[in-house]
Amino acid sequence: MKRRIVLEARRVWKVYGTKVQVKALQGIDLPISEGEFIAIIGPSGSGKSTLMHILGCLELPTQGEVAIEDVNIAELSQAELAEIRGKKIGFVFQQFNLLPRTTAQKNVELPLVFQGIGRRERHKRAAEVLEKVGLGDRLNHTSSQLSGGEQQRVAIARALVSNPTIIFADEPTGNLDTKSSMEIMAILRKLNDEGKTLVVVTHDSDIANWADRIVSLQDGRIMENET
Repeated sequence: MKRRIVLEARRVWKVYGTKVQVKALQGIDLPISEGEFIAIIGPSGSGKSTLMHILGCLELPTQGEVAIEDVNIAELSQAELAEIRGKKIGFVFQQFNLLPRTTAQKNVELPLVFQGIGRRERHKRAAEVLEKVGLGDRLNHTSSQLSGGEQQRVAIARALVSNPTIIFADEPTGNLDTKSSMEIMAILRKLNDEGKTLVVVTHDSDIANWADRIVSLQDGRIMENET
């Protein structure tokens, strides 16, 4: 059965500057289906992070369209875009972006605070997703008390806590050793097996090979798009 498309770039261009223009993306077409695990790979300057920012509703394209569940993001207000980012999209970053003197549980609860979720429900949901990523016994440890791999697990739990449609991971293993990297990718693979749509941005072909489909970028264009 053909899976529905949950996110799609249609002839997307992103151009920075006016007098001197930098064409970061040049006519990108990229449909992403529900439950798919794709890796976007390319060298520095290829446009992969720009593409993730646009697909993740952090930026708008200069030309073309991005549709999330058939809604053109260019037609949405800033408040509507923020709501989509809060409820439909989860982000995992290379730098973890955790509050260092705050517990794992409270770091994970943070997106729910912005959504106005009550304290008891926040506690419950944060504990559940931390258990899911293998940190059920680290709820009250601060970020500074956790290893790099554990901090990235907290970041994954934070991305999961709002039950998003799509999870974006930008170089999620870039600051980790090989063992921790494999553990993080195994968690992401398991989440995908459970039905989550995943988009991983990486320069590492070993990481990209965990995905079902690899999209290779160079100079803002898709060079390869293969399963």
